[in-house]
Amino acid sequence: MLKWKIKPFEALNVNELYDVLRLRSEIFVVEQNCVYLDLDGKDKKALHLIGEYEGKIVAYSRLFDAGISFDNASIGRVVVDANYRDRKWGHELMREAIAGIKSNFGKDKITIGAQLYLKKFYESHGFVQTSEMYLEDDIPHIEMIRELC
Repeated sequence: MLKWKIKPFEALNVNELYDVLRLRSEIFVVEQNCVYLDLDGKDKKALHLIGEYEGKIVAYSRLFDAGISFDNASIGRVVVDANYRDRKWGHELMREAIAGIKSNFGKDKITIGAQLYLKKFYESHGFVQTSEMYLEDDIPHIEMIRELC
């Protein structure tokens, strides 16, 4: 069972920040073989959703209020440690992220820039494709929106 916490950037301790950045780098840079600047200046504006299992950060995403990444509130850097993906914690992560947007920002819409191969995953959480495919760091993406209930 995962233990969840949401923290603003200033509340992250050094070990949490290191572990989050390492996880993001392991997946988005090494696993996906994509050289890009992960430190995009938005971490300081985000709420950080962290999922821990046995004291290790294994799931993570950034939550943004409207106007930071998109006109709507948004979720980004959605990641689950490759060693734990067989547990389907990505779904739990998305449920927590959606709830976090609603409880922290009170917004009625969430926009994401989703990797195209994850379209069905995000659709299972109520997101609908709203753009044509575009390349971001040479990876096919689509914009998707979810209306909160």
